[in-house]
Amino acid sequence: MALRSKEKAAERRENAEKRPHATAKYIRISSRKVKVVIDLIRGKSVDEAEAILMYTPKAASEPTLKLLRSAIANAENNLDMDRETLYVAEVFANQGPTLRRYRPRSRGSASRIRKRTSHITIILDEKK
Repeated sequence: MALRSKEKAAERRENAEKRPHATAKYIRISSRKVKVVIDLIRGKSVDEAEAILMYTPKAASEPTLKLLRSAIANAENNLDMDRETLYVAEVFANQGPTLRRYRPRSRGSASRIRKRTSHITIILDEKK
């Protein structure tokens, strides 16, 4: 059971504009595969998260690393934050639109191929 969930949600909405973030949309990797990678960096400092992503042998680590660097640049340039105090506060991958393709099968039938996409969001915050 969540405690103070309405108050926490209101506080998150209030501080949403103040935290640096970056979003990548329509990434051609399933959100299920992306979630394996983003679970590795949640809660880590940005330097540690960057090091983890550089040496993770998954296809989703490359766009996630690019997105992390974009969020860091947003924090430094737009909000004048120091890189040493930043950490990955929230990271999530939502399902995007699915491209549907068809593959011929035996006896004149066809089977559907689903090419899934995802939307990845990284929100950084300063350590207090």
